[in-house]
Amino acid sequence: MTNTQLRQGRRWTVLAVLGTCFLVVMMDNTILNVALPTIQRSLSASNSQLQWAVDAYILVYAALMFTAGVLADALGRRRILVVGLVVFAVASALSSYASTPEELIAWRAVMGLGGAVVPPATLAIIKDSFPSSDQGKALGVWSAIGGLSVAFGPILGGALLERFWWGSVFIINVPIVAACLLLILWRVPESRAQTRARMDLPGLLLSAAAIAALVYGIIRGGETSEWLRADTLGLIVLGLVLAVVLVAVERRTAHPAMDVSLFKNPAFTAGTTSIAMAFFALTGGTFLLVFYIQMVRDNSPLELGLILLPVAVGSVASALSSGAMSKSRGPRFTITLGLLLLAASLAGIATVGADTALWPVEIYLGLAGLGMGFVMGATTTLVMLVVDADKAGSGAAVNNTLRQVGAALGVAVMGSLYSVVYRDRFDDLPASGLLPDAAHDSLSGTATTVQAVSESPNAPSPSELESILSGAQDAFMDAQRITMAAAAAVLVAVAVVGMLWLPRRLPEPEGEHS
Repeated sequence: MTNTQLRQGRRWTVLAVLGTCFLVVMMDNTILNVALPTIQRSLSASNSQLQWAVDAYILVYAALMFTAGVLADALGRRRILVVGLVVFAVASALSSYASTPEELIAWRAVMGLGGAVVPPATLAIIKDSFPSSDQGKALGVWSAIGGLSVAFGPILGGALLERFWWGSVFIINVPIVAACLLLILWRVPESRAQTRARMDLPGLLLSAAAIAALVYGIIRGGETSEWLRADTLGLIVLGLVLAVVLVAVERRTAHPAMDVSLFKNPAFTAGTTSIAMAFFALTGGTFLLVFYIQMVRDNSPLELGLILLPVAVGSVASALSSGAMSKSRGPRFTITLGLLLLAASLAGIATVGADTALWPVEIYLGLAGLGMGFVMGATTTLVMLVVDADKAGSGAAVNNTLRQVGAALGVAVMGSLYSVVYRDRFDDLPASGLLPDAAHDSLSGTATTVQAVSESPNAPSPSELESILSGAQDAFMDAQRITMAAAAAVLVAVAVVGMLWLPRRLPEPEGEHS
C-alpha cells in the first residue's frame, strides 16, 4: 500500500501506534537503570553481571538492527514488526521471572533481538504512509515520542519499584506491546520494497559480525578501562576490518543489502554522524548524571526520573518543531543549533558542584533535551529523505545502528575517562590505601566497599570512613567536570564539521511513491 492510499486521519493514528512501539523499546534501558541495585540484591549479581544485563540488550540490538531493516523491506514491514514485538514481549515476561543473573542476561539478549526490529520497521512504515510534505512533521513526532523515554523510563521504573518486585520493570512491557499489536493489526497497512531483490546473505552476516565485534570491544573497554587488551582493542580492530570487508563486498554485489553508495552523499554521512555523536554525548552524560543525582545529591530513583523530566520536555518540544525549522532554516542550521545546545548543556553541567541548587541543573538538562530533539528530529528527516523508498528499512537501520554504536561508545569512553580521573583523584586521598583496589574505580565501588568494610572486625574508624566518602565525592565531581567538558568539546568539533557538510536545504525525497 502506498502513502496516497492512506487517509490523513488514519496516518496520524498509525504514527501514534508506531511511536508507542518505539517508546517502549527506547524506554527499556532507562527503566532498567533504576532497578539495578534491587536486582543486584535479589539475584546476588556481581557488578559485571549487572553491566551485562544492560549490555546484552545493547549488543544484540545494535548488531541485528540492520539485518532487521533489510528483512522488513523484503518480507513486509508490518509483518516483521509484529514478529519483533512478540519476541520482545515474551522475552520481557521471561526476564521478569529470571532466577539467576545468567538467565536475566540471556533473556535480555533475546529482548534485544526483538527490539532491533522496531526502529527501522517503524521509520520505513512512516516513510511509506506519509507524503513528503508531511514526513518532516511525522518524523519529528516519532523522535519526540522516543525522547520521552529519557525521563518516562526512570519515573515509571521508580513508581513500579515502590509497589512491586524488580521484575515489574520488565513485565510492564507485555500489556503495552499487546495493545500495540492489536492496533498494528487493525490500523497499520503492510508495505515492502516494490522490487524484490535476492537476499544478500554475505552482506547481512558481515554487517552483524562487524557491528557485534565493534560494540562488544567498546563495551569491554568501558568495563575494564583497559583499551589495549586483546579482548578490547583486538575486537574493535576486528570490527573495523570486517566493516571494510563489508564495504568491499557490497560494492561488488548486484543486489547489496547495504547500499554503501549512500555514504557518498554528504547529507547522509553528516546526518548519521551528527546523530551518533549526539547520542555519544547525551547517553554518556546521562550515565554520569545518574550517579551524581542518586549518590551525590542523594535522590531516590523516582526523584531521579522527575529531575530528568526537563530533558524529555525539551526533547519533545524541539523534535516537534524540528521539521518546520528544517524546512524554513534548513537542516544545517537546525542540526548545528542542536549540537551547540547540547554542548552548552554539558559545559554547564561541568560547572555544578555537590551543593549546587537544583534549578541550574534543571536548566542545563532542559538545554540538553532541546538540543537532542533538534538533532534527532532533523537528522532522521534528512536521512529518510535521501534514502530510496524501496530501501527505507535498511536506510533507517543504518541511521539507528550508528546511533546505538554512538550511545555504546559514549558510555564506554566517557565512563572510562571518568574512571581514570576518579582513580587518580581517589588515590591521592590519605586514607584511600585502607580500602581494596575495587574501591578505587568509581564512586559506587567506593560506597559499596566502605559499606562492606565497615561491618568487618578490622574496619577503619568511622571518622576515617567518613573522610574517605567525602573525598570520594570530591573525586567524582572532579571526574564529572573533566568528562563533561571533554564531551562538550567533541560536540563543538562535530558542529563545526556539520556546518561544512550538512546541506543548507532539505533535498528532494528519493523514490517517493505516487
